[in-house]
Amino acid sequence: MAARERERPGRVSRGGAASASCSSRRSGSDLGAAQGQSGAALLERHFRRAAREPGWGRCHGDRLPPGTPQRFRIVSSAPGERSGEAGARSGLARKEEPPARYPATPAALLQSDGKEKRNPSGPRRPYPAMMCRGTRSLLRHPQRVLRAWAPLLGAGIGRAHSGRSAAAPPSRPLRVLVDMDGVLADFEGGFLEKYRARYPDLPYIALDERRGFWVSEQYGKLQPGLSEKAISIWESKNFFMELNPLPGAVEALKEMAELEATEVFICTSPIKKYRYCPYEKFAWIEKHFGHEFLEHVILTRDKTIVSGHVLIDDRPDIVGVERTPTWEHVLFTACHNKHLQLPASCHRLHSWADDWKALLESKRTC
Repeated sequence: MAARERERPGRVSRGGAASASCSSRRSGSDLGAAQGQSGAALLERHFRRAAREPGWGRCHGDRLPPGTPQRFRIVSSAPGERSGEAGARSGLARKEEPPARYPATPAALLQSDGKEKRNPSGPRRPYPAMMCRGTRSLLRHPQRVLRAWAPLLGAGIGRAHSGRSAAAPPSRPLRVLVDMDGVLADFEGGFLEKYRARYPDLPYIALDERRGFWVSEQYGKLQPGLSEKAISIWESKNFFMELNPLPGAVEALKEMAELEATEVFICTSPIKKYRYCPYEKFAWIEKHFGHEFLEHVILTRDKTIVSGHVLIDDRPDIVGVERTPTWEHVLFTACHNKHLQLPASCHRLHSWADDWKALLESKRTC
């Protein structure tokens, strides 16, 4: 590396004194001989040499256009030499300049491996004539300069640096989150059936008289002690496993999962007594939707932290740690919420026989 990057003598334009011609001068035809060399390695060597020799541009002086700044036409002196001593020994008028401040790792600009490579098939590829003039522009606006030089240095350099492709990125799929209990599975009907079978002599609440999301609260108001008995129903074994699907739920969800640019997830909250509930929820989904659909199941106590565009849920008030979830809530009509009056901005899905496709398309265009 040291032998290859050794300082080469040049000529000085000031004062009219001529010197030996630069030994590294190449003709423009050599560009085709070094096609195997990457543009990243080319710019890497340029940065290293420009940082070590601020006046290196003089070695290509015959190709510099008129009006090139003087700093590119002076060959810097070797470290430790004074300009007078250097000129006395070599006949060249040299000028000391402070070392240029260039990035320590210019290869990072090009996402390169940072290693110089020698071309085994021919001489080193010469630098373009505009390289010296574009050094500052490259440091200040690397993306702009690299895209402009892409045809010369390799068609992929500008894209490799900017990280973008020519084609526009695909649009993000519509992510739909669907609740399980009360939306896909008939929680209310399954509870009432098992409650009346276990406690036939106790009062119960018909489905048309259900109010409020929490079953145990309404049963607790009906008679003391009924709240605990109601909770014991869904905490028992096989309660979630034996729930029946709501009419049209399985067919609608399978069709929804087949829509183009649509991601469907079952987002459900397990009860805190977890001995049976989590296992039975997975088993119920596998039974009705297949084993592959288990990859699209989200069990969480807080749905506000789940990312999505639409959440179809029968609970009217979904709260959690996130005050502004990413999804828009669509209320699924159930026996306990059908009497609620929703604001005009809120949407309701009355059943799976409703036009849920039009609802999703309206969210897709938002």
